[in-house]
Amino acid sequence: MGATTGPDGASVRARRRWAVVALVVVLGLGVGGYVLYEQVRPYLHGTGCEVTTSEGKKPLDLEQGANSATIAGVAFRKQLPERAVVIAYATAIQESHLHNLEGGDRDSVGMFQQRPSQGWGTPEKLRDPVTSTSKFFDALVKVKGYLDRDLHDAAQRVQRSADGDAYARHEPDGRLLARAFTGREPATVRCWYPPDDDAAPRRAEAVRELRRAFGSRLQVVVPAPAGQDAVRVTSRRSGWAVAHWAVTHARAFGLTDVRHDGRRWTARNGHDGWQRDEDAPGDRVVLR
Repeated sequence: MGATTGPDGASVRARRRWAVVALVVVLGLGVGGYVLYEQVRPYLHGTGCEVTTSEGKKPLDLEQGANSATIAGVAFRKQLPERAVVIAYATAIQESHLHNLEGGDRDSVGMFQQRPSQGWGTPEKLRDPVTSTSKFFDALVKVKGYLDRDLHDAAQRVQRSADGDAYARHEPDGRLLARAFTGREPATVRCWYPPDDDAAPRRAEAVRELRRAFGSRLQVVVPAPAGQDAVRVTSRRSGWAVAHWAVTHARAFGLTDVRHDGRRWTARNGHDGWQRDEDAPGDRVVLR
């Protein structure tokens, strides 16, 4: 038999052509939609951080995340045990919800709501998270047997608050945060925010602030490859404390990429958290 001809054959061919056209359009829309989604996805999640450990999950805003990382960093510099960090977190959550407040009750300022009139220091210094945390720990270690005391008792002996028992309710959150930010549980902090193409990277400033919190034991790797800085760490735990600090401070310093211990976090996909990266070094935290 010959090829299909006539009105019926033309109709069949027309339907086939329209089916092909429709398939191409659908595929094109699908690909285009996926490309569009990938472009807008970093903007869909808003801004925030999340800590996920064996103790549970806790959402934080970027300031709370950065302050939490700073508390752990100062504890690392002072070589304090994790229990001290838990006490500091519970105290700061009660006093300020981990925010660096400009003011408060009477002349109280900062994360720990320390009062200049009670000898804690000047308002300017107490609004600096590194300084206020350092002063809190300096007072805490003077409390005899603080590691063996109930948390609210140890915190109250530092703070002299009107309601010292209030610190106790935040101990579970303090333990959760400490597991992540002291580096005990790796890759447990993720932060995300819409990309800002105008944010110039300030890696050198980030490294200086990082070492101000963690101390001079963190050595900058010199020379570092072009376009990145690296900080040498002394252990896996300290490495993840530094890496989590970098993620929570990424927006402030224009960091786009943090790599450590076989994992990588990128600002563009911050909501996805830490992804596998076989080339990420274990003895350094790499910042881009």
